[in-house]
Amino acid sequence: MIERGHSAGCPVATLRRVFAALDAGVEIQVTWRGSELDRVLDQRHADLVGITVKLLERNGWLTELEVTYSRFGERGSIDVLGWRPTARSLLVVEAKSEIVSVESTLRKLDEKVRLAGPIGSERMAWLQGSGPLAISRLIVLPATRTEYRRVDRHSALFDQACPMRGAAVRRWLRKPTGTMAGLLFVTDTNEARTPGDSDNSGGGRAPARA
Repeated sequence: MIERGHSAGCPVATLRRVFAALDAGVEIQVTWRGSELDRVLDQRHADLVGITVKLLERNGWLTELEVTYSRFGERGSIDVLGWRPTARSLLVVEAKSEIVSVESTLRKLDEKVRLAGPIGSERMAWLQGSGPLAISRLIVLPATRTEYRRVDRHSALFDQACPMRGAAVRRWLRKPTGTMAGLLFVTDTNEARTPGDSDNSGGGRAPARA
């Protein structure tokens, strides 16, 4: 039945065992409304990065996108690298359309922050001869109930790694002083606003309305 293409009712575990016997593997491709899911997520991520860049540039930051690095076996890409010349402040932004693994997200962000200074000095013309006095981090998430719930579920980790939230983050972006570690929920508008924005720097509970 599998050879004839009639595998709809066959358990995935069975398919894997059959193909493993042939030294082959099985890949499941998820589609959403006719599009491949990774393309949908890529577009959501690109939109989130665009909102973040507008927010930073409105507040006087210079930005570079998708800054790749490969140093001593550590490889990756910084979604947005921001530089505020007057404060000599460097900002590493991780934009996530969804959080799959909190631990791996925070661990990779730590790596990017640790390498951001030398990466910026080597790659960014606006850092030449003027190294950063502070290197900060910011996680940007879409303001959806799903992501609010995920942050709440892992509040102990996020509160330790990124304690600053909401209005406090935007105040810092307008006038950066010292080092900041924050998390910001944004909507899909050009205003890059946080629903129910307040001075509360606690958990990311969903607003009363969607």
